Amino acid sequence: MKTIKEYSLKLLIALTVMVAACKLGEPYSRSEITGPQHFRFDSIPGESVANLPWWELFGDTVLQEMILTGLKNNRDLNIAITRIREAELQIGIVRANLYPRINYGGGGTFSASSDATDSKVTGTALANVSYQVDLWGRFRNLTEAAFQEYLATEEAYRSLTLLVVGSIAQGYLLLRDLDNRLIISERTLETWQFNLDLVQARFNAGIISEVDVKQSIIQVEGARTTIQTFIRLRVQTENGLSILMGLPPQNIERGVNLEEQVFPPELPTGLPSELLDRRPDILTAERRLEAQTARIGATEALQYPQLTLTADLTASFANPTVMFGNLSAQIFGPLFNSGENKRKLAIEIQRTEGLLLTYENTFLNALREVEDAMVAVNTYKKEFESRMLQVNAASEALEMAWVRYENGVTSYLEILDLQRSEFSSYLNASETLQLQLTSSVQLYQALGGGWEIPADSLVTN
Repeated sequence: MKTIKEYSLKLLIALTVMVAACKLGEPYSRSEITGPQHFRFDSIPGESVANLPWWELFGDTVLQEMILTGLKNNRDLNIAITRIREAELQIGIVRANLYPRINYGGGGTFSASSDATDSKVTGTALANVSYQVDLWGRFRNLTEAAFQEYLATEEAYRSLTLLVVGSIAQGYLLLRDLDNRLIISERTLETWQFNLDLVQARFNAGIISEVDVKQSIIQVEGARTTIQTFIRLRVQTENGLSILMGLPPQNIERGVNLEEQVFPPELPTGLPSELLDRRPDILTAERRLEAQTARIGATEALQYPQLTLTADLTASFANPTVMFGNLSAQIFGPLFNSGENKRKLAIEIQRTEGLLLTYENTFLNALREVEDAMVAVNTYKKEFESRMLQVNAASEALEMAWVRYENGVTSYLEILDLQRSEFSSYLNASETLQLQLTSSVQLYQALGGGWEIPADSLVTN
């Protein structure tokens, strides 16, 4: 016959297991976000370009090497990696609450009489085991929250990776554009200096007035100042690229010329809804929302009793065969705290609402960035075509103006005006080409890119 004590013990174990299976709070489910079915600008069908790795988008091997250097050395990326490791360790700290805790201790005394005829040494050792039963899933919810925060740091790292790679690519394209514009300015200065020498000779011969000479000097010095501007901007761009690669400011190696950069002629974008699973900033916001959802359940558990089981074992050094032990259970719960726990729960709910709005706003901003990049790709391409027509027209008009000037049909002022137009057309064409290529990088970045953390660096819940 089983005793009442045995039945009671089994009943207590069964109730503990049953209650421990409870987990307060609603499980996370992705919020339905209303978004467009398609992007505003027509896109060619097919798999999104963001599914391609970056080396298939950038054909310049020098740029590829710069990106690899940046991924390895960039200080912000390395800081982000330390945050990932910190979050991973935090999971272990929170998860430890799911298991018993074992502590140890000991003590000893020495006593002796004044005549040293009687002395005694005693000592004890003890071990303590405590375990707080996760009755309402508080520790499980906190562990889930810590794990989602860890995943959020990984997504934040991906987002930063996109930013670093995109910034290096855009900075490199800007550098090649500045190289272009500096060459254009230097060649223009040579041409205008030759024209100044020609005008000066004519003035010395008494053919033209001094006004033409002064106008030529103004134009030549304007070209000199432009050269200094581009030299300054080029060095500053090199310095910025060096920091992005985690290096001290230095000269940057050049690869393919701006005009020879090869990017995909068409960039499929996929569907707007795909951004929810690809954009790392959206996934970061969602992971944090999911973590906060788990904290609601953990905070709700504070309103209910907590059960703690303890066991103590003590032994004496004087007689190790004799040991003392006890088992105990304590239940503790809130009775009256002026609604403190309810307010804590309300705070967590409000935080969740705020993170939900952040998540939705991040998605909206992602849509805007994709749309902005798409319209930039389309319009800069057409703008560059117009810029090249301007260059050709300005060059032809300048040739005709020289003929008119030589025949005395027009003044030198017309020559100067057309020279400035031609110079400006060349500079604008180079900048527009750079912006066209940069817009492709921005579109790739806005779609979520294709940079992933190696699978072996991830942890599982």
